[in-house]
Amino acid sequence: MTSHSKSTQVIEPNARSIIYGHRGGWVFTPRDLAKLGDARSVGMALTRLARKGVIRQLARGLYDYPIDHPSFGRIPPSADAIAKALAKRDASRLQPTGAYAANILGLSEQVPTRIVFLTDGSSRKVEVGQQEVVLKRTTPRNMATAGRKSGTIIQALRHIGQRNVDDRVLTIIKRQLGEKERAQLQKDLHYAPRWVAEIMRQLAA
Repeated sequence: MTSHSKSTQVIEPNARSIIYGHRGGWVFTPRDLAKLGDARSVGMALTRLARKGVIRQLARGLYDYPIDHPSFGRIPPSADAIAKALAKRDASRLQPTGAYAANILGLSEQVPTRIVFLTDGSSRKVEVGQQEVVLKRTTPRNMATAGRKSGTIIQALRHIGQRNVDDRVLTIIKRQLGEKERAQLQKDLHYAPRWVAEIMRQLAA
């Protein structure tokens, strides 16, 4: 038995224990288990657990602890969980954009099949079932508001388009803004296109 085989036999039950310690739907990379051993041994242990059906391999170096539904079988992980796992691995930030940003704000009920996040890390695509999760590297300016409500609002409005922003859209967004979010909108005006910035002023008033 090689040293790697011995390491894998030790790492596998420990990896299983950590995985079971999370809720179903957890998406992770081998880096999340790096404390258990060297990268090759951790990778071998995860491969064994995937073969046993404990975890599911979504893409190279990306796994999830799947939820098994009694009627629908194995549920695909959320796009948000996939993106956050990749961002954590790369120590990068995320900004939902396009149709997904509009969906997050409740401006659209339809969840897009292609979900795009802007990132300051590496570009990446992951296909899970009928859904594609895209991490798209962008400029520092587009990432300046990442992680803030204002960033999602900017991206959602850009997706909707100026002609489609009506009282309904403004009302839906306003309901989600507290005092801190309104103050942040004022601070982030200069990161938005001029017409979006004008709408942000109305929302912050």
